[in-house]
Amino acid sequence: MNRGPEYLLEALHVVKVFGTLRANDDVTLKVKPGEIHAFLGENGAGKSTLVKMIYGALQPTSGEFRWMGQPVTIANPAAARKLGIGMVFQHFSLFEALTVAENVALAMPGDFDMAKLSEKIARVSKEYGLPLAPTATVADLSVGERQRIEIVRCLLQEPKLLIMDEPTAVLTPQEADQLFVTLTRLAKEGCAVIYISHRLEEVKRLCHNVTILRHGKVVANVDPARENAASLAKLMVGGDIHVVRGNRKHAAGDVRLKLDRLSLDPDGPFAVELKEISLDVRAGEVVAIAGVAGNGQSEFFDAVSGERILHRDSMLQIDGKPMGRAGVNARRKAGAAFVPEERLGHGAVPAFSLSENVILTRHASDKSLIRSGLVQRGDASGISHRVIKDFDVRKGKPDPEARSLSGGNLQKFVIGRELDRKPGMLVVNQPTWGVDAGASATIRQAIIDLSRQGSAVLVISQDLDEIFEIADRIAVISRGQLSDAYPADKLTAEKTGLLMAGEHEIKEVRHAAGA
Repeated sequence: MNRGPEYLLEALHVVKVFGTLRANDDVTLKVKPGEIHAFLGENGAGKSTLVKMIYGALQPTSGEFRWMGQPVTIANPAAARKLGIGMVFQHFSLFEALTVAENVALAMPGDFDMAKLSEKIARVSKEYGLPLAPTATVADLSVGERQRIEIVRCLLQEPKLLIMDEPTAVLTPQEADQLFVTLTRLAKEGCAVIYISHRLEEVKRLCHNVTILRHGKVVANVDPARENAASLAKLMVGGDIHVVRGNRKHAAGDVRLKLDRLSLDPDGPFAVELKEISLDVRAGEVVAIAGVAGNGQSEFFDAVSGERILHRDSMLQIDGKPMGRAGVNARRKAGAAFVPEERLGHGAVPAFSLSENVILTRHASDKSLIRSGLVQRGDASGISHRVIKDFDVRKGKPDPEARSLSGGNLQKFVIGRELDRKPGMLVVNQPTWGVDAGASATIRQAIIDLSRQGSAVLVISQDLDEIFEIADRIAVISRGQLSDAYPADKLTAEKTGLLMAGEHEIKEVRHAAGA
């Protein structure tokens, strides 16, 4: 009886070089049919480069891939899909103005009947526990439902290997549980899954095998059932991870940030309206805003940072001073600091050096940077070097362009630049998005330390593990409305997930939390 090849995919001595950087260095690994195989590693370890080669988006410098035992050249993503390789990217590629069926149709090869395709979408999505309405407009769907489109689009092509990049980053706990059920079923049916995630507990729960990369090399291949999150993290970074330490028994001080019935009209066809948001953030505490992406987080950050001017001054107060009509620089002068979600392009200008990026956000609040109308580049360089040292920002030259840093290192710099000011109030959006375990611990501890020095810290995050690790109080934003802020020790991830699911659940959670 011919059982077929033991391995579905093999990478043999694969090397990928960009200039002087060896992004993948002699990578050898094997993936079996029906196996959920995790790729773990720090930012810049080579995971993304490797899966892009498997999906045909990049070509190896040397080495080879084998598919079902045979050497193969995967020339492009279309060739990968023809082999049976599908990929669900971390950032979705969907047209919001089109329907579910129309978005799926864009990826389908050859001619097809739209009515039959819609029927197939409804049937397959239901069978795999990912129900979708083919006629629904994408703009009206939650982020979890949008991810379903990407997965179903792959499933319709009957893949033998499915690559998933940070799939639970934008999901509620309940949606993540359903995704795990779906992936487990796919594996039992013989489909292999390559799973990239920074969430080590879910890797232990879901995956059969783990390959760990560091500096482009494979450093370990382990059974996750025999490891714990700490041991996996240690293998990733080559040493112990800093343990984040907080103290929830401290007393909070005066209100430093006050939002009073803050409302904001949508500024585009797919923007979210903010409705009557009220919140106090006190000195010495971290307040976290949880929520599924697309429920008003971006609009909320713009309103609090001053990128969108509010209708009334009284809607936002900093240390008792009404500033709703003030812009970003005026709020910075009042002691506030802001870290946006998009680090490259919003948090930092890609082509500017790190010291030049220091000047951009600190010239209004730091008088040492501008004297007699002249920019003090030496002082800016001094600040940049201090941040690089304090936050272990790894770089190739003394003052590199922002775009030359890996995502995790740029995130450490952007947050460190603001924390270095010792602001009285900090608002940070997605502080550790796509950041490895070591960098996450550094950033989270710095946020807690700033609050314990008397600052008020407001964190917007989709990562519930992060929220429960750093927050003193937690509120949830859903459809542009904000729930009450509950003490973190009064909530669980499940109760928070119900709040994230929608306002109609809020009363149930209030009762469960004993409010």
